[in-house]
Amino acid sequence: SRLRRDLIELLEGKSAHVGVEVAFADLPPEHRAVRSVGDGHTIWELLEHMRIAQQDILRYTLEPEWNSPEWPYGYWPSIETPSEKQWQASLDAFQKDLSEVKVLVQDPATDLTAEIPHGEGRSYLREILLVADHNAYHLGQVVELRRLFGTWK
Repeated sequence: SRLRRDLIELLEGKSAHVGVEVAFADLPPEHRAVRSVGDGHTIWELLEHMRIAQQDILRYTLEPEWNSPEWPYGYWPSIETPSEKQWQASLDAFQKDLSEVKVLVQDPATDLTAEIPHGEGRSYLREILLVADHNAYHLGQVVELRRLFGTWK
């Protein structure tokens, strides 16, 4: 349907939004944990926050027994500087969960406007839009940091 195609486009960062592949492409490793101004977040913190939040929204949507992290600290990384392995694991997990969100969107058995049975009155569509909105917001911050660091084309 048109709605499902539009949601996939939004999740992938097409049209007015940058996608995750583009936002993190060719990012020098030395810029991952650099704090730009005052108490601002690092690119690593933003990536890991996006991963944790997206995982939470997805698991909440699909699993009645899911327990969300503690707010707000559970939604941010516990380490300041990731190893190459930690960085790649976060990026891979983010992409895997995003793919799972897209599968949910594309599944004709999913009534996007239906309330999630265990979802406290929330709909599938609301949760999908929340993922897209949250990702777009923080990917914009990543782009802005990359501009400040001179690593954005």
